[in-house]
Amino acid sequence: MNKAIKWEYSPAPESTDHIQLKDKYDLFINGKFVPSSGGKTFNSINPANEKAIAKVADANKADVDKAVKAARNAYEKTWSKMAPKERGKYVYRIARLLQERAREFSVIESIDGGKPIRESRDVDVPLSAAHFFYYAGWADKLEYAFPGVSPKPLGVAGQIIPWNFPLLMAAWKLAPALATGNTLVLKPAETTPLTAMKLAEIIQEADLPPGVVNIVTGAGETGQALVNHPGIDKIAFTGSTEVGKYIMKAIAGTGKKYTLELGGKAANIIFEDAPIDQAVEGIINSIFFNQGHVCCAGSRLYVQEGIADQVIEKLKRRMDTLIVGDPLDKNTDIGAINSKMQLKKINEYLKLGKDEGGRIYQSDCDLPKNGYWCAPTIFSDVSQSNRIVQEEIFGPVLAIQTFRTVDEVITKANNTPYGLSGGVWTDKGSKIFKVSNQIRAGVIWANTFNKFDPGAPFGGYKESGIGSEGGVEGLRGYVNI
Repeated sequence: MNKAIKWEYSPAPESTDHIQLKDKYDLFINGKFVPSSGGKTFNSINPANEKAIAKVADANKADVDKAVKAARNAYEKTWSKMAPKERGKYVYRIARLLQERAREFSVIESIDGGKPIRESRDVDVPLSAAHFFYYAGWADKLEYAFPGVSPKPLGVAGQIIPWNFPLLMAAWKLAPALATGNTLVLKPAETTPLTAMKLAEIIQEADLPPGVVNIVTGAGETGQALVNHPGIDKIAFTGSTEVGKYIMKAIAGTGKKYTLELGGKAANIIFEDAPIDQAVEGIINSIFFNQGHVCCAGSRLYVQEGIADQVIEKLKRRMDTLIVGDPLDKNTDIGAINSKMQLKKINEYLKLGKDEGGRIYQSDCDLPKNGYWCAPTIFSDVSQSNRIVQEEIFGPVLAIQTFRTVDEVITKANNTPYGLSGGVWTDKGSKIFKVSNQIRAGVIWANTFNKFDPGAPFGGYKESGIGSEGGVEGLRGYVNI
């Protein structure tokens, strides 16, 4: 009678009949799809089964140069001369077309990146469209965003996005840049290029002037060529802190502007007066959303001593209900790890956590035989100096510590080189204000986690980056004022 009930759900796969994927995707330069001048390609891999989805062109230095020149030409002859109201119409059109093809984009995002279809369908695609809608409205109202000044576009922006939210990060970058009158060269991550290439199809359909948006695919060398190109006026980068530091060094003294959204190691703080069941759901969402591939993930959990045992027990029980498996199954809670390289990194940290003396608990789930998978994991009995507490793992791994007082937990939360995000759970409004004011992080959630809105700025400081994206602040990085 005491044996736990193991629920079995019938498979509920999302259909793939409606999606259109090419066998090969070329570069998108000057309004057309063109092959790489070097003729090289690479495979985009489905992390759930390790099968190749499509070949993608590998852009070299000459291709990047061609894209930058196309963007410059479009900026000088077309886009900067266009009435802001007309630019806004184009951005709005992209949003509408993205909505119309939302189902297709959701499926491709899950196939290419490994995230559950529920997340792609309910978060990534709607939020991406919302960003285009939001900034379309700002295009002819910039004088209200920056009262008393006449904001001018920067020129050509080079934008490099990560693999964890391919479509959403593209929207974060493209929408404010277009609305402010800039032209662009976008480089998606080499492991998740497909939704960016599908977005190029939408840009064609929206009849955007040729050269306004250019998309070059490739690995680090392609990004390096974009960063170092003298025709770029602004670099917008989302990715690791290590690469962010390289970019800062590379553009030092060049006069290029930059926005960097880098790593994080967010503290999620649970006080004893918090609604515990609600907080447990918040913990699950904070660290297991998108397999933990989230720069603002609540990967450090601080629980007040009086409720620590209760919270951890409830957390374990909730973890055991999570379904790990096929990203296209609507029942799936946790999908595939994005790449073989990332899974290797996560497994190294799991071993390290055990070697450092942490007590590991992994949910009892059956992992598929093929593909890249990691069971939801928590570590307790860890100390502040442990590497799994200090370093960004970027996977479904949570490190748990306890605390007694408000001052103690603030000190622990701030003991990190990062400063991107944090969370606080309590019934006391005064405690929320005290903690959120003293935690050195750019974004603080209260009694929730991982909630985003186009009108809210997002960014951090310390080693989590410089500048903000989203909201009015997201416009600031693309104008001279």
